[in-house]
Amino acid sequence: MSYITDRLIAMSFPSQNIRAVYRNPLWQVRRVLDIKHSSFYKVYNLCAEETYDPGYFHGRVEVIPFDDNHVPPLSLIKLFCESVHAWLSSDSRNVAVIHCMAGKGRTGLMVCAYLVYMGTPVEEALQLYADRRSYVNEGVTIASQRRYVGYWSKTVVFRNGNTTPPEVLLPAPKSRELQRIRLYDTLCSNPVQFVIQEIREKSGQLYQPAVEVVRDYCRKVQKGSQKIMNPRYYLSFLHNDNDEKKKDEEQPHFVVQMDTESSIIDKKTCLDYNFDKPLLITGDVRIIFYDKTGYRIFYACFNTAFIVNSILQFSQGELDKVGRKAKSIFGPNFCVELLFGPAVPHHPDVIINVGNLEDSF
Repeated sequence: MSYITDRLIAMSFPSQNIRAVYRNPLWQVRRVLDIKHSSFYKVYNLCAEETYDPGYFHGRVEVIPFDDNHVPPLSLIKLFCESVHAWLSSDSRNVAVIHCMAGKGRTGLMVCAYLVYMGTPVEEALQLYADRRSYVNEGVTIASQRRYVGYWSKTVVFRNGNTTPPEVLLPAPKSRELQRIRLYDTLCSNPVQFVIQEIREKSGQLYQPAVEVVRDYCRKVQKGSQKIMNPRYYLSFLHNDNDEKKKDEEQPHFVVQMDTESSIIDKKTCLDYNFDKPLLITGDVRIIFYDKTGYRIFYACFNTAFIVNSILQFSQGELDKVGRKAKSIFGPNFCVELLFGPAVPHHPDVIINVGNLEDSF
């Protein structure tokens, strides 16, 4: 049990029976909280996989469920932050006790999201959690969970001198057309299976399950045989956070991926999957990769509303749960590359010819 602040407590799952040997025993957790905080604590359970009788904590339990080692929809982060803020604001003695199973990743994501909600910069929030939760300075280590703390910070708007609570402006659902998946610079040419899932709302429940959209294989790109995408680069309209003056007249930026679109690709081992018909994906998305034995080797989570151009890349450090099997296939410049259709569909005719671009380099 760790005090991230004097009013935010992080812990592992309050357990019973054999699990209580290596996790917090439920009876012990209740006793400590009752002694230290009396009736002024509320428990937040982030586990989708397990729960307990709220009566153990005098009925002051709220379940905000999402999957282990993954990320919640932004709407669930909003619900959590608003609930915690309402509880803490109702009495200066109140504390919030947050847990998942191990009390690390999911707990850290949500604690950091609340710190951001209260005005703490993203990196400071992540570092504070790491300092207070772990003796070895390990807090939120899963890349997608850190990514979602960053997403969340972009939805939080402070007005009138940084007063709290802030206004939360969740992005409208934004669909994107996925055209190609590429594993760039691999050390082997064995096919790698991928699965794409969307997190979808289920009527009448908070938990939003992952629904499989497609499953197939990325295979080695043979010299001269790769599918040629449309020979053009799309313009994307990128926001410049340091230049608020240009919001009304946004400037286009060229999106250029010279390396993987030029002849140098023939000198690398790359695995590709090209969609015959672009795959429309929306909202919170997972892309998971498996080796030939069906063993998960890594994955990544992202939200389509935050894709600002036509190429989304994940380097080794931006992938989740990368194990030894995955590292054995990574070349020095390995990345997962997702190629999408135009970032600005309402300007379908604004294109740049690749040849003209390459002439300028």
